[in-house]
Amino acid sequence: MTLQQLKYVCEIVERGLSVSRAAASLHTSQPSMSRQIQALEKELGIVIFSRSKRRILGLTQPGAEVLEVARKVLRATDGLRHIGNDFFARDAGTLVVTTSHTHARYVLPKVMQAFNRMYPKVRVTLRQGNPTQVAQWTSSGKADLSICSNPPQRVTGLALLPCYDQHKIVLTPRKHPLLKTTPLTIAALAQYPLITYDSEFTTHSQVMRAFESIGQEPNVILSATDVDVMKAYVKCGLGVAIVAALAYDAREDRELRAIDARHLFEPNKIYIGIQKHRYLRGYALDFIKLFAPSMTTDKVLKAVSAD
Repeated sequence: MTLQQLKYVCEIVERGLSVSRAAASLHTSQPSMSRQIQALEKELGIVIFSRSKRRILGLTQPGAEVLEVARKVLRATDGLRHIGNDFFARDAGTLVVTTSHTHARYVLPKVMQAFNRMYPKVRVTLRQGNPTQVAQWTSSGKADLSICSNPPQRVTGLALLPCYDQHKIVLTPRKHPLLKTTPLTIAALAQYPLITYDSEFTTHSQVMRAFESIGQEPNVILSATDVDVMKAYVKCGLGVAIVAALAYDAREDRELRAIDARHLFEPNKIYIGIQKHRYLRGYALDFIKLFAPSMTTDKVLKAVSAD
């Protein structure tokens, strides 16, 4: 049994059970990869992948357990490499952070400024997506950590550390009739076209539930993943937007007004996500502390190591 064989198993699953795509991504040949998988199956005495002729249909039950162990072994091996890197280059390297547009635009700039002063030699990559994408990129090891709300569906292999509650506001143009509605109600919102987050975001389902609770159907005319896009359409009079409170800046958004809506909609719990059993460089732990000062190293390492 070799690490290469375990890597082949994981890559085939990552590439949608396509041996050809897996072989291409690892710069090897399809026949060579197939032979290595067959050799591993023979050594273990089990069938890892169910097949129809030459096509892989899925994982067998023992194959699923092999996949889980293979991922842990590869993560542990990767961690050993990182320990060496950490020792010889404590203040240099790369950090991949995956998050939503809202956090990348409105929360992380100040964190990045402080982090860059601490680690000027660390290159940070910000990757934006919806909560499901963000969680999957992190759980698969394509990102070091994530900052986002909980995805609609559970993602395995991911440690989620709760940071804070994110409340919502309603953005309107200046002099909009809703500004005179005190307190704001769902019934009042139902009278106007709405702009909000895409259905992959937790906010979307929270908005729908709030309207359903009073037997109303919201008139959602636009959904988007980018809060700045939503703002642009509010400014041109297309509708009012239900967004995260942190996305509003009275100085920058002079053409808009914000109405507190925390009494109407559930808050989003914002989490830091880390792949289970992943080795974290010292600067990654410091990045987490800059974002969420309450997240001590002990808390993070305990969450990541727990099964």
